[in-house]
Amino acid sequence: MNIRHLSDAPFKDTPHKVDVREMYNHPDAQVMHITLQPGESLKPHKTPVDVFFYVLEGNPTIHIDDQAIAYPRDTIIESPKDIVHYLSNESSEVARILVVKTPNPQTKRTL
Repeated sequence: MNIRHLSDAPFKDTPHKVDVREMYNHPDAQVMHITLQPGESLKPHKTPVDVFFYVLEGNPTIHIDDQAIAYPRDTIIESPKDIVHYLSNESSEVARILVVKTPNPQTKRTL
């Protein structure tokens, strides 16, 4: 059994320059924990695999293709592969989101 606590997961250096931590990385899936402070945003990008977002805390805006909707905690949002998507925090509270890619992408995302 493998266990990883968020505080033990190192910050991942990404082009987004926000708090991203890899929680799980196996061939079948990848799970990232993202914390967005008020006003922070990821850069628009595409992934070569399907993605879903699970809102843990806050009210982040999920941008998928031409839709942008703020979702409350305990919501899952799906994003199909090869569609431009990104997360932003337009609220005054911290937002925390789990990002799950399945299967784990073998190629890098494109910005």
